[in-house]
Amino acid sequence: MRRTLLILALLCAAPAHADEAMTAAAARFYNVYASFHPSDGIPDAGGRARLSGVLSDRLNRLLADAARSSDRFHAHQPNAPPLLEGDLFTSMFEGATSWTIGACSGDAKTAHCTVALRRDAAGQRPTAWSDTLYLSADAAGWRVDDIGYGGGFAFGNTGRLSDTLKTALAEAE
Repeated sequence: MRRTLLILALLCAAPAHADEAMTAAAARFYNVYASFHPSDGIPDAGGRARLSGVLSDRLNRLLADAARSSDRFHAHQPNAPPLLEGDLFTSMFEGATSWTIGACSGDAKTAHCTVALRRDAAGQRPTAWSDTLYLSADAAGWRVDDIGYGGGFAFGNTGRLSDTLKTALAEAE
């Protein structure tokens, strides 16, 4: 009987611990985001280096590929505007100034966290919206694998970050 109760207690505690680990991964991402915000387009090598520890290998590769494609594109079209402008890591072009990580859920390999974001700018009304962080687990722990844009702004990001980067890669070719 005690063994059964112990197993049930461990099973009930495991999801809470997993949720905490997911939330901690989301918090690490936003701490890094805050270190170079406001961001504009594809992060430079320094920005990508800071992000590398909080992003999945897949998302790190997409950012690096997009940066290389952008460099090649601008070598042939030096007067063209950037392939991607504005903050790529939130729905809002100007980015967020604060955030609150909401509920996280998933399984042993993938998860998602809702995030309430806000932009406060002098002389403007605050803007609030929600995005979704998609996480993946690897040997080092949880990392951000994608961002789902939920703001619905007329001039903001829509869909997912990975799709935005893939579109930029295709346009650069």
